[in-house]
Amino acid sequence: MPGRRGRSAEPSAAFGGTRNPGRLVAFSDGVFAIAVTLLVLDIRPPEDFRRLFHGLGALWPSYLAYSVTFLMIGQIWVNHHVMFDHIRVVDRLLMFLNTLLLMDVAFLPFAASVLADAFHSGHGERSAVVFYGATIELAAILFNIIWAYVRHERRLLGATIDDTGARFVARRFRLAMIWIAAGILVGAFLPLLGVAVIATFIPAYWLPIRGELGRRGASARGSPP
Repeated sequence: MPGRRGRSAEPSAAFGGTRNPGRLVAFSDGVFAIAVTLLVLDIRPPEDFRRLFHGLGALWPSYLAYSVTFLMIGQIWVNHHVMFDHIRVVDRLLMFLNTLLLMDVAFLPFAASVLADAFHSGHGERSAVVFYGATIELAAILFNIIWAYVRHERRLLGATIDDTGARFVARRFRLAMIWIAAGILVGAFLPLLGVAVIATFIPAYWLPIRGELGRRGASARGSPP
């Protein structure tokens, strides 16, 4: 056991050494902020102001895509912090994996625009929901890859979460892939219902993850370590 602790105490130098996660998190926060800001740019005012209320009402697909995607990006941001609150150091590979996740997040405004335009036109709704859901599904897959990587031999995890807590986080992340995949499948046949399934994923994941607080949270509540 001492030998195992020694191996997992510091990550391997094979991935370019380690760094404090602070800069990675700050950069990620910037990408999240830009992504949610871009969403509103796709909502354009009605052209006919003589029937303004009718025109505003006809924009419901844009409102739907905006609200679901804004809250989805916010939820991704929260869970991103849940991960990195427990990551002690980052290495080169983790930085690249995080870059892939951010690339997907930055793509979400485009996927939301496709979704809104499909419902506006009345054509391609099924394909649009599948495309939109697949973009979110990729983010869920990347979350699972990142968390599995940092959990391996605990080489990147800090002491703020124990193995039990890390397993609970992993379980919640795995459930996300199944949930979004179900929304994609439903949306391929019933587009609006598929969007609803994906949307219900958001409030469900506002709930804290069991074990998320780890040792730090247990100590704060006066529980034994």
